[in-house]
Order: sequence, then C-alpha cells, then structure tokens
Amino acid sequence: MPIITLTTDFGEKDHFVGAVKGAIYSELADTKIVDISHSISPFHSTEAAYIIQNAYKSFPPGTIHIIGIDSELNPENQHIAVKLDGHYFICANNGIISMLASEINPEKIVEINIHDRIISNFPVLDVFVKVACHLARGGTLDVIGKSIAEIKELVGIKPVVNREDSQIIGNVIYIDNYGNVVSNISKVLFEEIGKGRPFKITARRAHFSEIYSQYSDAINFDIPKERREEDGKKLAIWNSSGYLELAIYKSNPMTVGSASSLFGLQFRDAVSVNFEALTP
Repeated sequence: MPIITLTTDFGEKDHFVGAVKGAIYSELADTKIVDISHSISPFHSTEAAYIIQNAYKSFPPGTIHIIGIDSELNPENQHIAVKLDGHYFICANNGIISMLASEINPEKIVEINIHDRIISNFPVLDVFVKVACHLARGGTLDVIGKSIAEIKELVGIKPVVNREDSQIIGNVIYIDNYGNVVSNISKVLFEEIGKGRPFKITARRAHFSEIYSQYSDAINFDIPKERREEDGKKLAIWNSSGYLELAIYKSNPMTVGSASSLFGLQFRDAVSVNFEALTP
C-alpha cells in the first residue's frame, strides 16, 4: 500500500488534520500516513512549494502527496492531480506544483472532476482524500479528472539575470524555523552565471563575499573558543536544497535574533549577487 503524505496550513490546534487522517483510515485502514508539515503559513503557496519540493524526493516512488493549501474550489482555483517524478500530488491549481515542474516535467496532469458526486466545503477531507485513496488502490488519474496541458505558475520563484551576466536578482522564498532566509538563487544558476568570478551578495543591509557549504565552515576553530567569532556570526551558505541561504550561526529567533530579524528580510525581499566583470 503506498504512503500518503500531508502538507497543510491547518496547524495543530483544530480538528482538521485528525479528520483528514480519520477519513483516509476509514477507506484504507492499512495505509501509512506521514505528516510533512501542518505549520505552513496560512495560504502561503510558495512556502508550501519549497517544503514539498525538498521533502518528496525522500519518499519511495508511488507516494501520494496531499497538499492542503488555499484549496477552496472556485472558478479561478480548480483542483488538480499530477504525476511527476514517479510521485502523485493532489492540490489546488494555485501554482504550488510549478516549483516542482520547473525542474521536472509532469508525466500527467488532470483537473479533478468528481465534485458533482461530492458535496463539500472541506475539499481536502472530501475530495483530496477520495482521490488519494483511489490512487492508493491502483486507480488511474483518467478516472478522476480530464487531462490538461498547463498549470498555474507562482510569481517570483525565478531569479532574474541581467543581459551582461553580471548580476542575479532573486527573492526570499522561505524563512525557516531558525529564522534563516532562503532565496530562490540556486547553486546551479550561480555557478553557470558566475563562472568562478568574485562576487558580492547584498540583501538590504547585509553583505557577503563568500558562500560556505556548512554552517560551521564559517567558524575558525584554530582560534581559542573564548576569542573566536561564533555565536551571532552572519554567513551565506548553500543549503541542503541547493539554494543560497543567509543565516546567523546558531541563531535563535526567540532570544539572540535571526537572519530574518537582524537583516530585516521578509518574504519576497530582494537578494542580489553582483559579479566582477568578465575579463576580455
């Protein structure tokens, strides 16, 4: 029996998560359900896209991912089911899947059309669960929807490169639990444009000229602990997802502050990389 994952903005206080799990177990008692996150910021499609993009690859092929973000059905927000990279994704057509589809072309996309058989004001519970259980039983996408060619794209998830290939302008797409700031500038793009040139990263009042592979790489452990710059040191890093991240070493948003608070950075704020001019 395939795994069904849940990614929502429901939080933990209300009954929603428990109701969805109960509905799945009522249809398929031996299903494995995995919570990816229920702490997505409300209606935050970009945040959800970043989290699901970096979580789904750890699951085996055939896993079914329910994404409950901004899922109310209306004429501008249809429901879709997508097969991509050997996985199934069930969500609203609000741009979430476009971040995954920017790297891997979907194998099939259908617009879900079983709503005439289901009366619901809670589509994740009543529609997405039905679709997920249908797929878990070995059902096909064609039974629950009609094929479509395109999906909506999220705005602001792709960085811009100037004509001279001397600057990349990206944006903050995610702020993690430590207050670290993740941009949409990937290591692949950075190396393709930079070609090994010196650079300067600018994000509001923060500036960086080096990017580390691990947080601790920013610390000089040859200096005695009482004299080294450690807690509170700012750094840029390629995070585990391959994106440029701005951080404070061992930050704590509740006490000493974080990259987000200390640099004054929030979702969609600009992060730019300026490279030295190419030598003729």
